[in-house]
Amino acid sequence: MPGLVYAGPMGEARAEERGLVMGILNVTPDSFSDGGSWSDPERAIIKGHEMIAEGADIVDVGGESSRPGAVAVSIDEELERVIPVIEALSPHVRVSVDTVKEPVADAAVAAGATLINDVSASLWPVAARHGVGWVAMHCKGTPATMQDDPRYNDVVAEVRDLLSARAAAAAGAGVREIWIDPGIGFGKTVDHNLELLACLDVLVATGHSVLVGTSRKGFLGTLGARADGVVLPVTDRLPGSLATATWALTQGAGMVRVHDVAATVQAARLVGRPVRHDRPAATTLDTEDRS
Repeated sequence: MPGLVYAGPMGEARAEERGLVMGILNVTPDSFSDGGSWSDPERAIIKGHEMIAEGADIVDVGGESSRPGAVAVSIDEELERVIPVIEALSPHVRVSVDTVKEPVADAAVAAGATLINDVSASLWPVAARHGVGWVAMHCKGTPATMQDDPRYNDVVAEVRDLLSARAAAAAGAGVREIWIDPGIGFGKTVDHNLELLACLDVLVATGHSVLVGTSRKGFLGTLGARADGVVLPVTDRLPGSLATATWALTQGAGMVRVHDVAATVQAARLVGRPVRHDRPAATTLDTEDRS
């Protein structure tokens, strides 16, 4: 977000000369990349402090996996996972909560979270009520079904239009900090993901701050498959994660959501301040031009 100034938890103000880096902290047993690694609150808090030391601008705490095929957990279980971690980290760094449940979002804000990272793109009333930021992410279907043959007439136009409508509703309700996220890997094929990345300037042209999350996702494993056709495992997807995060920042995204904080912060510093592009969205979305 060009020129973003964030008054941190201790009151300091910092003008960003690079895109923001959101560190992923999954306090779940079943997330696709690090499920179970940080499910113990004490270990999660230690990991959060490591991300802070590595330069994370925001630590995103999630207590329910949204990987393809994931099963929902109860409100009480999600609260038990995220609240102790948010309470421990929020005095030291900006914390977001990754949830689709209103009671969890309410409790997370009370515990110190100042950003709601919302896969359902429906929790703007909660953000408005509490005066906190909100991320609207695009997802076609639910985690349990989203990768069952997702189809679009025009994936860029459909994602742009839905997110723009949700952002307008949030702004109308009084939410002052709004981010839109195309939802790479959430109800999208490899080709859909690539088209959205190629046309990120269309989302930037809406005027809303754009967040992009590609870190370690399955399409990177597919694209980087070995000569024998074996898909790259999660542990070998750092090059693709860095490449796509860097691309997103060069296209005007204001923030990237990642597992590998230190490497991404270094890349973001090399890229520098995100630049907004002037090309109107309508030009990119012309069907004949894109056939």
